[in-house]
Amino acid sequence: MAPDKINVNKADINSSVASTDLPLDVMGLFFFAYRDFVRDADALLERQGFGRAHHRVLYFVNLKPGLPVATILDVLKITKQSLARVLRQLIDNGYIEQKTGPSDRRQRLLYPTAKGRDLFETLSATQSSRIEAALAPLQPDARSTILKFFVGMVETDDRPLLNRLHLTDNIR
Repeated sequence: MAPDKINVNKADINSSVASTDLPLDVMGLFFFAYRDFVRDADALLERQGFGRAHHRVLYFVNLKPGLPVATILDVLKITKQSLARVLRQLIDNGYIEQKTGPSDRRQRLLYPTAKGRDLFETLSATQSSRIEAALAPLQPDARSTILKFFVGMVETDDRPLLNRLHLTDNIR
């Protein structure tokens, strides 16, 4: 860089961002909540040699056993190559099994094994505890409001998928 140029990181500039209409409080709290929500699961996954992609696949396969690979690709918005690596590790280590579809032999359906269900339950326990602890002091209808908020954060085109996965069943 030329000596007469000043290198300034725009994030370091103390501007009046706090006075804008940006929901900085929600954004910041969302960041910290997500960071802490995944922390314990990340540590458990790391001990297995896995990462968040493995957790996501385990989550959806346990949520809906028999889920087609094509649906996982659509849900996670990842490439076939990325999914193939993650699936191979989960299958080779006995967490997921893959079966061909009953009417279409080209279709690959994913099922958790007992080992996969156990890992999923272990990973979900701390996250579930964190959610329940955060909901406990709130009014009973708060859960539905929070679910509506999360649905609102999802792209409109993906919302029917939420219904098919029964993630919106408890919204009043």
